[in-house]
Amino acid sequence: MTDDPFVTHRSLLFTVAYEMLGSAADAEDVVQETWLRWAGVDRAEVREPRAYLVRIVTRQALNRLRTLARRREDYVGEWLPEPLLTSPDVAEDVEFAESVSIAMLTVLETLAPAERAVFVLREVFDMPYADIAAAVDKSEAAVRQIAHRARDHVAARRPRIPVDRAEQQHVVERFLTALQTGDLQGLLDVLAPDVALIADGGGEVAAVRRPVVGRDRVVTLLSRFRSIAPDAVVATMWLNGAPAGRIDLAGALDTAVSVVVADGRITRIYAIRNPHKLARLDEEATLSR
Repeated sequence: MTDDPFVTHRSLLFTVAYEMLGSAADAEDVVQETWLRWAGVDRAEVREPRAYLVRIVTRQALNRLRTLARRREDYVGEWLPEPLLTSPDVAEDVEFAESVSIAMLTVLETLAPAERAVFVLREVFDMPYADIAAAVDKSEAAVRQIAHRARDHVAARRPRIPVDRAEQQHVVERFLTALQTGDLQGLLDVLAPDVALIADGGGEVAAVRRPVVGRDRVVTLLSRFRSIAPDAVVATMWLNGAPAGRIDLAGALDTAVSVVVADGRITRIYAIRNPHKLARLDEEATLSR
């Protein structure tokens, strides 16, 4: 008996949905919806199960995106993607690791739903335009136009400097050590002059509601860390294909910290504190393309 194509491609379907939604919880729901639809399909009619399943998951994710857009309008403070615990192996595929990074998912959030779907399917999963057209229910010519527009949009906003993972790990460790020890000079040394800190508490926990921009302002904010949380445990972890940080309070994960590094300094700090978005970080996610 051959394996069910759904089982074979499940991690791919989850990755497509996650890249489109920025939420592991919503991606899992979409994958379940895909399974229910797949269960009712006459398999004899399906020539290419992988493309067919990707089409279903894309359509379900687009439906979910439109619902989420309304929900995110009412979100308290900044909305950041739900982070995933990944193995260091994900980083070996540099382009793929960049595509699932918190920084890239934050950029993808600025695309319209159809643009995001087309960009993800074409740029990340290298799907033929004809298959993408079938998935998003548009003509192939329209999909090519959307892909071009989405590429330009993303190129203008994505971090443009590829970073060696060993260098990123070194910078992350320097930053976390300075944060835990209250070393203000160490923080000043590791942060870029125009660094921005974006935090997501979702209205559930304390977090700055707007980005904090500029090294001095960010250091002033971070300098309070030791007095506010003297017993915090700071450590490294792998999030979304890159070295990152975690802050534990009273034995529980309190904050996941993802950063963007350029020229040996941190240009962006993403601090995810919404507890609903931290619930899955005790289990490694399986991503594939």
